[in-house]
Amino acid sequence: MLMVLLLAAHAAADARWPEQGWRVLPVSSTYSELLEALREAVEAEGMFIVTEAGPTEAAARRGETIPGNRVVGVFRNDYAVRTLRLSVPAMIEAPIRFYVTENDDGSATLAWKTPSHVLAPYLEEGGEALDEIGRELDDVFDAIGRRAQAAAQ
Repeated sequence: MLMVLLLAAHAAADARWPEQGWRVLPVSSTYSELLEALREAVEAEGMFIVTEAGPTEAAARRGETIPGNRVVGVFRNDYAVRTLRLSVPAMIEAPIRFYVTENDDGSATLAWKTPSHVLAPYLEEGGEALDEIGRELDDVFDAIGRRAQAAAQ
């Protein structure tokens, strides 16, 4: 069992992130520091955290130790309303998520799928207006990511 946990932890640290449609920002700070910087950056950019989930704390309650791992869902109601008016199915993608992971060396990584990539499957229905929402959100998510990365260095 210990070997499985060690292999899983090693695999997480050496994760090969998809290149298409993803942004991945490594930072030198800790997982907890990056998570706090992300929360502050979301608020500073006028967005809202609407969901958070991660296995780390639940695993600890079961006596398991795994690297920090948290998915943070971010969105805002005006984007939800605009998206719904264009494509009801596209709203399954909201909130769009940031992913904070802890690396073996104690540093952390912030990653996310770009909103335009997430919304791309719905462009046939939502058209140029939905594509515009995706591009707007790309800018917002980039700003959040850069702000969190700068604060966590």
